Amino acid sequence: MPKVAIYDTTLRDGAQGEGVYFSVEDKIRIVKQLDTLGIDYIEGGWPGSNPKDFEFYKAATSLRLNHAKLAAFGSTRRFQNRPEEDKTLNDLLATGTPVVTIFGKSWDLHALEVLKVSLEDNLKLIEDSVAYLVSHGRETIYDAEHFFDGYKANPDYAIETLKAALRGGASTLVLCDTNGGTLPLEALDIFKRVASLIDAPLGVHFHNDTGVAVANTIMTVQEGAVHFQGTFNGYGERCGNANLSAIIPTLLLKLGYDATAKENLHLLTQTSRLISELANLHHDERQPYVGASAFAHKAGTHHDALIKNPLSLEHIRSEQVGNVRRFLLSDQAGRSTVLNKVKEFVPETEKNDPKVVNLTNQLKELENIGYQFEAAEGSFDLLIKKAFNLYEKAFELEGFRIIVEKRGGDQPVLAEATIKVNVDGEQEITAAEGDGPVNALDQAIRKALLRFYPEIKNISLIDFKVRVLEESRGTAAKVRVLIESTDGERTWGTVGVSENLIEASWQALVDSIEYGILYKKEKPPENEA
Repeated sequence: MPKVAIYDTTLRDGAQGEGVYFSVEDKIRIVKQLDTLGIDYIEGGWPGSNPKDFEFYKAATSLRLNHAKLAAFGSTRRFQNRPEEDKTLNDLLATGTPVVTIFGKSWDLHALEVLKVSLEDNLKLIEDSVAYLVSHGRETIYDAEHFFDGYKANPDYAIETLKAALRGGASTLVLCDTNGGTLPLEALDIFKRVASLIDAPLGVHFHNDTGVAVANTIMTVQEGAVHFQGTFNGYGERCGNANLSAIIPTLLLKLGYDATAKENLHLLTQTSRLISELANLHHDERQPYVGASAFAHKAGTHHDALIKNPLSLEHIRSEQVGNVRRFLLSDQAGRSTVLNKVKEFVPETEKNDPKVVNLTNQLKELENIGYQFEAAEGSFDLLIKKAFNLYEKAFELEGFRIIVEKRGGDQPVLAEATIKVNVDGEQEITAAEGDGPVNALDQAIRKALLRFYPEIKNISLIDFKVRVLEESRGTAAKVRVLIESTDGERTWGTVGVSENLIEASWQALVDSIEYGILYKKEKPPENEA
């Protein structure tokens, strides 16, 4: 199969998405990761649109990339400027990037009503802007903005805009569905017509406003596009851009296309998660290929089939994209599921072991009263260790007290927790304040245990969810608390259930801390790993 060029615009188009923000340092880190993965082009931003992007390109000049080409993004010149006098074009050249990508108007509506220029003048803007950049030795990619809408409105003129960019010396012509409203068969038909009229390398750039950006990209590449653009995790304005996390493995693994990233696909999940983390957004765990749910199996019959032959229920091997298969612990799980998890700790265990039978029954009973372990594998690991006598409690609780006080209607609520614990016969009593009762309790237990287990200073709570399980009972309803924690190396989930929110939170907090302590105890020293 032919080789395709992967163009990443996460740092520019992706950063235009709601809630997405990258610092200069974040952008540099992402560029390094994308280069390691094998991405061909990395668009870092639009210099001139904001000072931060200028700062990024200045910092990026010191990067020594192994494969990727850094691209700067901007527009064609202003109508009243000559190319050599145009600030936008000169800002692009000032970045020093080997590649420049500029967009121009392909839709006659935009030329006439947005730019307020004649159709002929718009063609001149495109041609001489591209020619100016090419004359300075830059590989120039032309993004034909709103191309699909433009083609539907005036196909002859849309084609003329591509020819203008080609006369200017553009290396690749990228057909953009900027509004994201073009459907797959329509996109395919338009791409075919353009390919029959334009003898030049064609690329595509789809937005996801109808939920088909990935499909549009894959189908047009199959029809001959040699360059495709998108963002990791589908970040982008409005409904986002074509999701590279799904497009790349589909093209390279399932359709056999070639790209430098093919040999590094095991870094795909890691890259996707890093970008989520640096964007300060929760990772979408239901994403194909890179989400935690992509290879997660809940039904017991599925588990049994997977153990016999993974191809029975998985379209690729999880490790090909750096993900892992997960067997979810739930009331639908049978002994095979539980056994598979137990074998991580006690490999020689058999399916009919009474401890496995009891653990399976315990799991079903706990889920019947409201526990869920799909997102709380830390809690389930502790259940296994307790069942197989592999676990020694880190501490004993002797009691805690929480005081919540409000002084006047316009004053914030104050929370203070006092806790008494026993570690190997030694008692510790301490108190702490917090933003709320759970936060105060969390601070107090960490403070009490710190001198016994210094490693807990690195354990932090990164997510806290409360779910009401019996809405009809109002404030007396049972609640489930899910906590996600990290020690900087790994993350784990824990769960607690009770009619009392504080008690449910305490259960999840204790599991979180004990799991973190246990993991550090079991982890071998670096020189022995």
